[in-house]
Amino acid sequence: MISPTKIKSVDFYRKIPRDLSEASLSGAGLSIVAALIMMLLFGMELSSYLEVTTTTAVVVDNSSDGDFLRIDFNISFPALSCEFASLDVNDVLGTNRLNITKTVRKFPIDPHLKATGGEFHSGIASHHINHGEEIKQEFPDGATPLTNGGFDLLSQHFPLLIVNFNAPWCYWSNRLKPSWEKAGTIIKQRYDPDTDGRVLLGSVDCTEEPALCRRNHIQGYPSIRIFRKGSDLKEDHGHHEHESYYGDRDTDSIVKMVDELVAPIHPETHKLALDWSISNDTAKRLEKAPVTGGCRVEGYVLVNKVRGNLVISAHSGAHSFDSSQMNMSHVVNHLSFGRLIDPTLMTDVKRLMPYLGYSHEKLDEKSFINHHEFGANVTIEHYLQIVKTEVITRRYGQEHSLIEEYEYTAHSSIAQTYYLPVAKFHLELSPMQIVITENPKSFSHFITNLCAIIGGVFTVSIYILSQILLLLYSYEHSMVVSDSVCGFIFQVAGIIDSVLHNTIRLIKKVELGKNF
Repeated sequence: MISPTKIKSVDFYRKIPRDLSEASLSGAGLSIVAALIMMLLFGMELSSYLEVTTTTAVVVDNSSDGDFLRIDFNISFPALSCEFASLDVNDVLGTNRLNITKTVRKFPIDPHLKATGGEFHSGIASHHINHGEEIKQEFPDGATPLTNGGFDLLSQHFPLLIVNFNAPWCYWSNRLKPSWEKAGTIIKQRYDPDTDGRVLLGSVDCTEEPALCRRNHIQGYPSIRIFRKGSDLKEDHGHHEHESYYGDRDTDSIVKMVDELVAPIHPETHKLALDWSISNDTAKRLEKAPVTGGCRVEGYVLVNKVRGNLVISAHSGAHSFDSSQMNMSHVVNHLSFGRLIDPTLMTDVKRLMPYLGYSHEKLDEKSFINHHEFGANVTIEHYLQIVKTEVITRRYGQEHSLIEEYEYTAHSSIAQTYYLPVAKFHLELSPMQIVITENPKSFSHFITNLCAIIGGVFTVSIYILSQILLLLYSYEHSMVVSDSVCGFIFQVAGIIDSVLHNTIRLIKKVELGKNF
């Protein structure tokens, strides 16, 4: 059995008897200085350990989100009616998607961009509208021509005022005119305005009555509107609250629609029956007309990751538009690319913003308003160059993607056009992506540096203290001080000489191309 005495013989940290050690004021001061230095160096090392360094590389795009790019948008058009607002997508691969509605929502807004109602739902698709046989012969006027001066009086007199807002230059207005005039004659015979007085079919020439058409937010021709007595005045703005008819435009369909709307109205009291209803077929073709002339378009679309365009414009397969009167001014409330950031990653996003930059929402809250100083037929175009940025972090020896986002630059301009004005976003996607890799420091490296700080400061302070005590002891006992001073200087000089010697050797090795 090994005795305790033999075990003590291998002690690296032998203790000095307390009687042989003595505390001194200089030693206390040096200890305090050493402790402060150690605390300072510890704080600097801890800060360096907690700070995440990054490396940036540009590589070929190998996105995990496939071949499609998601675009989220929220754009307000103060002078484009939701009735005709259309969002289209096209690209160099030949993709051409018109009037996307599945992932797009439209809300009527006023000139101050405030919503004036719920979501606007478009009526029956315009390419399904039946216009009847094209008739070239002239029909006598069966509908009553309306003017701005007498419009309000008639809308208050008749329980139903059904109006065709048209323009003589419009092809679709001319297609509708024979059927409308013939239907007007039939309705007058069936519901005499003087004796029955429940309904009146009228027509408004928007080239002759532009103020009346603007007041009712007519942007496409022809537009058939239904005004109901007793509910036609809104408290705000004083505009008529009415419905739009999107059904077939042949004579029989128009007469059938009028019959169903008149049936619930009592012929003598002109009051609406409490249990009134119309057929589902007619109900599908009636939608609440926009009470303001603006629209907020929001939602998302998926596009191919190639050069393409996102276009917002007025569109209809059975209406015509006066391009000189179209104003495509807009405010981009939000526009971003890629998948939306998971809320659980918002803490990481805030930490990584200095690396990501602030170009992922470059156009947000930007206004592009045409106050007619640019003239008519003005298209507003935005040229966007999009690049993907991915942040990768290393944890437990493995890499995983922390966040993916698309940043873009934007340049906007206006252009005069002979065609219908639009708001166009040109999309140019980069085939490369930026990869930012986080490089966290290892904990073992931090512990090693911490031990070096504590041990180094402690050793140096002990050495300095011993030399100071030696000098004081020599002085107090009238010994030759110069020898101790010289010894201390020689030791410091020896350390400096060793550092310089090793540095010179290292430089020579580098020059000779040797490995070291």
